Amino acid sequence: MSYLKLDIYTIAFDLFIETHQLSLKLPKYELYELGSQLRRSADSVVTNIAEGYGRKIYKGDFIRFLIYSQASCDETVSHLSKIIRLYPDLTPDLKDKTEQYQRLGGKINNFIKYVQLSWRT
Repeated sequence: MSYLKLDIYTIAFDLFIETHQLSLKLPKYELYELGSQLRRSADSVVTNIAEGYGRKIYKGDFIRFLIYSQASCDETVSHLSKIIRLYPDLTPDLKDKTEQYQRLGGKINNFIKYVQLSWRT
């Protein structure tokens, strides 16, 4: 099996692509500020799943990277919430992304519990 087959990875990857594209709709002066932070946190969700899976033989490392991924998911929700308040014209698309990241955070949390209880290398 590969991390590419994990639901949390495929969801996070698709959300990253969508979020990255949405971030480019921000005003130019925000592209390298809040936009950059949003892109980095969304990328971190995906990257930590992949890196953690690469360390799956060490259950503790795998769990640690999944926790990093979940934390980055929360950070992404925080950035989206700021943008929603600052740029109401982008709100419809971003509210949907916020809800999707919140659901993804729940899925990552459930996967962490699964790894803690049932993961065998």
